[in-house]
Amino acid sequence: MTKYEIQVLEDKSSLALAASDLITQIIESTLKNKTRAKIALCGGSTPKAAYSLLGKKNIDWMNVDLFLGDERWVDNKSQDSNCFLLNNSLFKEGNPSLEASFFAVSTVELSSPDESADNYETILKNNLAGDPPKFDLILLGLGDDGHTASLFPGSDALFERDRLITAGEGKGHKRITFTSKLLSAADNVVFLISGSSKQMALKHLLDPSESWERTPAKLVAPNSEIIVLADKDAYPSF
Repeated sequence: MTKYEIQVLEDKSSLALAASDLITQIIESTLKNKTRAKIALCGGSTPKAAYSLLGKKNIDWMNVDLFLGDERWVDNKSQDSNCFLLNNSLFKEGNPSLEASFFAVSTVELSSPDESADNYETILKNNLAGDPPKFDLILLGLGDDGHTASLFPGSDALFERDRLITAGEGKGHKRITFTSKLLSAADNVVFLISGSSKQMALKHLLDPSESWERTPAKLVAPNSEIIVLADKDAYPSF
């Protein structure tokens, strides 16, 4: 059974600070034992403030490889893309984080979301060790419908057990996403959750009897304890 370590922060600002500090700590700890740290980032509004803080930190960024756990199948310059989010937070001009290697998802320049998924899977296999490849950290959000990455309730992507990356759809967008197989292989998984609209989804995530088909975030089941950083508004009253 998946175990969760829950840290409840006072507000969104405290959550952003705690998240940036934790990501820094995991990167620095990893680089004591490995030559490179492999980190997968999430999109959404919650992590943006954390990325803005993280980008200014004096980490050994030249030895950090950054990836995306999911992406909408839109142009990378579109405001709907996670790439756009990172360029306006983590990768702002002057930030030390610009020295990191970032592997964006190729989207509309390819012929289909399936081709984008195949392309990104090849990139992962070429840059990470292990079968399945193992990230040092995967950062995730939680939707109010229980989705994480782009694993949405009712999506065929939930049932993919062989691939590392798959195409899917959710909230009006075609998407490319890590599968549960890849998400569960990580050494560290951290959920960032903010806002009262997430209370029910978080309650379901922490409920051992909850179905992964209703709350796809339940599919994330690494060997290590999952860290949940949530602000008070998001933390449910049990």
